[in-house]
Amino acid sequence: MKIVTTAENLQTYQIYLRIIQTIEKFLQENNYLKLDLPALSPALIPEGYLEIFKTEFRYLDTKDALFLTPSPELFIKRLLSEGIGDCYSMGKSFRNSEPSSPKHQPEFTMLEWYKVGKDYKYMAHEVLKMLSEISWELFGKKTITYQGKSVSFDKWEEMTVAESFKKYADISSEELFDPNTFIAKAQKKGYVTDGFTYMDIWSQIYAQEIENNLGTSGFPTILYDYPIQFAALSKPNSDGKTAQRFEFYIEGTELGNCFSELTDASLQKKRFVEDDCERMKSGKIEHPVDWGFIEALEKGLPESTGIAIGIERLGMIFTNSKNIEDLKLISIK
Repeated sequence: MKIVTTAENLQTYQIYLRIIQTIEKFLQENNYLKLDLPALSPALIPEGYLEIFKTEFRYLDTKDALFLTPSPELFIKRLLSEGIGDCYSMGKSFRNSEPSSPKHQPEFTMLEWYKVGKDYKYMAHEVLKMLSEISWELFGKKTITYQGKSVSFDKWEEMTVAESFKKYADISSEELFDPNTFIAKAQKKGYVTDGFTYMDIWSQIYAQEIENNLGTSGFPTILYDYPIQFAALSKPNSDGKTAQRFEFYIEGTELGNCFSELTDASLQKKRFVEDDCERMKSGKIEHPVDWGFIEALEKGLPESTGIAIGIERLGMIFTNSKNIEDLKLISIK
C-alpha cells in the first residue's frame, strides 16, 4: 500500500464537507448531543460476520492488546444507560478484510445516532427528513440525479426482507427462514454450499440477487425486518423469526443500518456467546468480549432506536460520484 494525493478531488470534497455540516446542523437543531468517542478499545462486541484490526499498546514491560472499533456502539450504549439521552457520533470506524471496491474502505466515517423512547419506524421518518434537508441545502429541491437516475426524497419505497427475497430471488418466506430448506434452495439455484453456513449463503444471495434492485424505483428503498440471525443487537419481533432492523438503499448502494435497540441483557448475553463461537469457528481475529456492554444493559438501557450511516457512501450519492475515492484528498491504496 502507498499514500496517494488526489487534490483534483477538491471540488467534490468541498461538497462533501457541506453534506457533513448539514447533517450536524440537522442533528443539533433536533437536540442530539454530539459525542467524542475513542477509536481504540480493549474489548469489542462479538460480530461473526465482520473482521477487525488488532494492535498493541506498549510501555516498558506492559503489552496490552487494543482493537480499532468497527463502530462506536459499545461506547454510546454505556452512555445511554447512564441517561445521556438523544445523541450522535460522527467519526472513523474500521473493518478488516473488506472487499476492494468503489463502495468499501477499511477506514471510513460512520454517523451513529440514537433517539430515546422511539423505535426503528420512527427513525425511518427522521432519516428521510435529514436526506431531504441535504438535498435542499445542495440543490434547492427534494430530488437529485445520481448516475443519470432521478431520486426523490418525498417518500420511501418500503419492503420487508421476505418480500424482497420472493420478488427478486424467488425464495419464499418459508424457505428463507428455515436454514436447511434455504440451503437446499440455494443448491438448486446453483450456489456452492459445501463448507458454508446459512449466514454465508444468505449473504451471498442477498449481494448477488437482492441489493442491486434496491433504491432503483425513483425513491430510496427501506428494507426492514431482517432474520434474527442478522440482527444480534436488535429487538426481536413477535414472530420469533425477524428482528426490528432496517437498511436503506439508493441505486443499489446500502447507506444505513437501523435497529430498535435490544434492551434484554440476558438475551443479548446469549447472542454474544453465540456470535463469539461463530467468530472462533470462522478463524477470525480473536478479541475479548465486551462484557461491560452487558453490564450497561443490566443497569438499564432505555427503549431507543439507533442508526449507523456510512458518510462517504452518502457523499457519493449527493456528489454523483461512482467511487468513494472521488471524495478523498489523501488515499491509502
